[in-house]
Amino acid sequence: MRQSILLIFIMSHMLSIAQNKIIEKERVRLYFLGGQSNMEGHGLNQELPDTLKATNDRVWIFHGYPIGDEDPNGGLGKWAKLKPGNGAGFYSDGVQNTYSNKFGAELSFGKALQELYPNEKIALIKYARGGSSIDSLAARHFGSWEMDFSGANGINQFDHFLTAVNGAMTVRDIDKNGIEDVLVPCGIIWMQGESDGVLTKDIALRYYFNLKRLMDLIRATFRDDDLPVVIGKISDSGLDNNGKTWRYGELIQDAQEVYVRKDGNAAIVRNTKNYQYSDPWHYDSNGYIDLGIKFAEAIYSLDKAKQSP
Repeated sequence: MRQSILLIFIMSHMLSIAQNKIIEKERVRLYFLGGQSNMEGHGLNQELPDTLKATNDRVWIFHGYPIGDEDPNGGLGKWAKLKPGNGAGFYSDGVQNTYSNKFGAELSFGKALQELYPNEKIALIKYARGGSSIDSLAARHFGSWEMDFSGANGINQFDHFLTAVNGAMTVRDIDKNGIEDVLVPCGIIWMQGESDGVLTKDIALRYYFNLKRLMDLIRATFRDDDLPVVIGKISDSGLDNNGKTWRYGELIQDAQEVYVRKDGNAAIVRNTKNYQYSDPWHYDSNGYIDLGIKFAEAIYSLDKAKQSP
């Protein structure tokens, strides 16, 4: 009898250990960073402060390869620790990442989130294409995010975004520590609109509708209709086209403000109006560092508000 009881105890203990190993998982806070060139990033790695030069062992990023419409390789990427080089010029074939000499908002964004959530793992999915518009009539050779795009093969920026998300979400252990990771979508960070404000007034006037529809679709992709969204407000350097780089930029700015005002889970970062520029279109290195911090603070505030009764 005693042996039977002992055997049952041992078997139960072994089963408990096996079940714990099976169900052991790690929760990871996941954020999507998207848009055009000021999300892609033109900050110079050589100008980074020491606090952002090193590889961040606690924040992971899946950076989808940005390329124009019709190209089937767009969005390919590979999970890696966050470090400088995920700016303009980054390349990935899905097997190996090739880093550039530039960075974007992701560096300071990841570091700030790590400090705001010190006991949680952070993961980023980034897909941003310089010059890309939402409206297909503004796409030119840069590409558009219009979901109903047909073109030669029907592939555009929204498809590249989906490729990046699918590639990132299918990996069960992003840090390869032997424990399955559960990626929990926690926010969308969107820095875009300049290209929709440069060609015609009609395109600019459609921006609110286009932005709302795209954010709804990105939220649906992450299966959360209330997923917090932070918009980076576009600004104008005044260094092109006789002092005005974006001809209809004010209409885009108004549409961004209206979107945030009408959406209960959105916020806007307005500090961009104070940034310096490295050229007529892109912020300087300090601008990208501040932008990442402001994005992190804004999404953190939205998260706390969402959790409040």
